[in-house]
Amino acid sequence: MVYIKVLCPHCGSDDIVLHGKNTNGKQRLLCRNPECSHKTFQLDYAYNACKPDIKQQIIDMDMNVSGTCDT
Repeated sequence: MVYIKVLCPHCGSDDIVLHGKNTNGKQRLLCRNPECSHKTFQLDYAYNACKPDIKQQIIDMDMNVSGTCDT
């Protein structure tokens, strides 16, 4: 069995536990740090638009008045 150290992408805590699966069968993880702003997250997303980096890129493009085709 291989142990992979996982850190919360929001707070950087390593106090992470498995938290079931989503409807697509992807593993959900729970951050048990009480000061974390987001409690659950995934390491592997089924859709690219759900990734945190892509969401921020879409928001930035919207704020810069990029067109729908650019987004």
